[in-house]
Amino acid sequence: MSEVSKVIELSNSESAIALAGEREENLKILSRHTGASIVLRGQELHISGTDKQVERASALVRSLKPFWQEGKSITGVDILTAAQALDTDRQDELQDLQQDILARTRRGETIRAKTFGQRQYIKAVLSHDLTFCTGPAGTGKTFLAVVIAAQALLANQYERLILTRPAVEAGEKLGFLPGDLQQKVNPYLRPLYDALHELIDAEKMPSLMERGVIEVAPLAYMRGRTLSNAFVIVDEAQNTTPAQMKMVLTRLGFRSRMVVTGDLTQTDLQPNQPSGLAVAKKILRSTEGIAFCELTTKDVVRNALVQRIVAAYEQHEKSF
Repeated sequence: MSEVSKVIELSNSESAIALAGEREENLKILSRHTGASIVLRGQELHISGTDKQVERASALVRSLKPFWQEGKSITGVDILTAAQALDTDRQDELQDLQQDILARTRRGETIRAKTFGQRQYIKAVLSHDLTFCTGPAGTGKTFLAVVIAAQALLANQYERLILTRPAVEAGEKLGFLPGDLQQKVNPYLRPLYDALHELIDAEKMPSLMERGVIEVAPLAYMRGRTLSNAFVIVDEAQNTTPAQMKMVLTRLGFRSRMVVTGDLTQTDLQPNQPSGLAVAKKILRSTEGIAFCELTTKDVVRNALVQRIVAAYEQHEKSF
């Protein structure tokens, strides 16, 4: 089979840098994914290989043009999502995904859905009072929920933002940690704080928490309360018992919204203890007004290595 070649002229040096990525990692991903040889020479992208390889590589580069043309950084996830769009004829949806900005961080960086699964998840949260989202580590389940919630709070759509998660691992260790109960559980709530700090100044957090506008607390604090006019996020929900899950779901009051996230493959409960998240999915699957989103390895947006690690574990578990 004869080899063909093609040259794509990029807009400027910023476009070339954006497309190539750090240490030309993006070009390596494009090459691995298409089988084509891809070399950047100045502002010229040289693609060679079979007709099919060159055409696919060229199509992917064109799909990513909204990013590299503006000098915006491109990640491996952006490339894989573009490939998925090509394979499933979702080019129009890809353009919407690339252009829709969910929020901007305090540093001015854009936050947006990077995969079709994430986009579906965001739409579900914005249109339902109760959304369940399950998926492996690194898919943005918690981060996106906190971003949506923080935006709604800053826009005065809700009076309170409540972030909670069960501290299952703390059962044996809390007594050995220094400080009061809040200080003891803070390590388990750190991921929630980290996501909040992307949108809210760290200096403002103590005041908001002192006034109860933002509450980050273990799940046990929710018992006996009615959470009205609040955006509630229940994180690591795979570690709830069925009773705990029922308890927190029935806390939802008027003018409130709740997002429940978890990874059913990482349950820390005792082997004979069913997960409240798994039970809730079975019981509520057909209940009107509730959205269910299931993210997969395709939605992992951390280091590309994380995606491969998750996939390897999934394959290993299927072999048993």
